Amino acid sequence: MCAVAGWLAAALARSRRLYRRSLGDRRWLLERERESAAHAAVETERARIARELHDIVSHNVSIMIVQAGAAREVLDMMPGEAAQALLAVEGAGRDTMTELRHLLGLLAPAPDGADETDLSPQPSLSRLSPLIDRIAFAGLPVEVRISGEPRPLPAGIDVTAYRIVQEALTNALRHGDATKAEVTVRYADHYLRVEVLNSGPSVLSGDRPPCTPRSDGTGRGLVGLRQRIAVYGGDLDARRRLGGGYRVRARIPLERP
Repeated sequence: MCAVAGWLAAALARSRRLYRRSLGDRRWLLERERESAAHAAVETERARIARELHDIVSHNVSIMIVQAGAAREVLDMMPGEAAQALLAVEGAGRDTMTELRHLLGLLAPAPDGADETDLSPQPSLSRLSPLIDRIAFAGLPVEVRISGEPRPLPAGIDVTAYRIVQEALTNALRHGDATKAEVTVRYADHYLRVEVLNSGPSVLSGDRPPCTPRSDGTGRGLVGLRQRIAVYGGDLDARRRLGGGYRVRARIPLERP
């Protein structure tokens, strides 16, 4: 009887040790998973911030460079036009500061707890007109076509669609010899399609400008757009057109209205 009791006591002690060891291993695994999840979250947020900064700075600084160059060229002969161009530079600078202030306000709240976040509307397809006006004033006429029945979109998709148009038009303005651009937004039952075309030298002519966007669509801005669109299960196609110019086309799935 004593032997059986001793055996049971030893078995119980062994089971407790194994149980404690199992708990320790489980806690270690959970800690590793938490660390991995936290690291992934940090990297995702870092990539998101990098994309936002690129979109904000690249677009507005490009506008400022183009307008400042135009003002310099006509300053002596057409001071009125030069003044308009300089006002556009000032406006682009203010827009940049507003958007950066909004982004930084989200990243670093005020230490006293006061909410200093800029409450101006976020970029969206409903706010394309100011963007189109800025691009057109900088010298690139833009035609916009909307097909299907426009409807409210999820906030993330709405911002992404706006950024697609912004990046494509900024590249068209900044690179190459584009003389006009066309923006098409199509609202379908199950997807949203955004396409931006711009004119330029034909691929067949061999007159490729030295600063044309990369024909394989792997520029930093386009890579950022692909990452944005992939979050929503969409895809992006960016390439030079045989007839001349460049095309950016995105397709983002939507829930049926």
